[in-house]
Amino acid sequence: VKLRKNILIAGGTGTGKTVLLGALSRAIPDSERIVVIEDTSELRLVQPHTVYLEARHADALGRGGMGIRQLFVNSLRMRPDRIIVGEVRGGEALDMIQSMLSGHSGSLSTIHASSPRDALIRLETLSLMSDVEIPVYVARAQVASAIHVVVQIARFTEDGSRKVTRISETAGLDESNQYVVRDLFVSRHKGRTPEGNVIAELTFTGEKPSFASTPHQMGLADEIKLTKDIWEE
Repeated sequence: VKLRKNILIAGGTGTGKTVLLGALSRAIPDSERIVVIEDTSELRLVQPHTVYLEARHADALGRGGMGIRQLFVNSLRMRPDRIIVGEVRGGEALDMIQSMLSGHSGSLSTIHASSPRDALIRLETLSLMSDVEIPVYVARAQVASAIHVVVQIARFTEDGSRKVTRISETAGLDESNQYVVRDLFVSRHKGRTPEGNVIAELTFTGEKPSFASTPHQMGLADEIKLTKDIWEE
């Protein structure tokens, strides 16, 4: 988050995506101006310079509605340092991607998907649902450039716990124009406690992210001591 990477949290219904989104948002510096856009207000951030925008449904006569896409356009006029979208589920995906590519780095959002690759494909599909016609290959290239990290979260039916199962980096497109997804951390099942709770550990795969040297370049070396193995000086 402090490296200003665009992060997409993926998971199914009830997996805790919004809770994780709120937790990650706590790492945003207090000095930054944040605009939070949600269909139904759920997030409450601790940063003082936070603006909350909530969608409004139209009345019985179809008047007074304000959708996520309209809120997104309005948010760009508020000079935000970061934009947080509670959940991307429609044509606003294109607006979010465009803002990420045009200088609003460090943005965060959630999406319904069962894997990091599926999350990227779904985001691409949603961006094509906007009223702006763009070729599929352009939409795919924009998604690959805009999203840096995908965090996968899941709910374990055995005990109802919610855990991060995978943290992956989007590494562009391959020669066949398919997403290149590199797993940085994966969850390893370690068994269960005597009470039946799932024990899982998020393990470093050995794959260093393409931005491995960035923390030292930004003067954040002291803040990465616990995960120093994945970074470079």
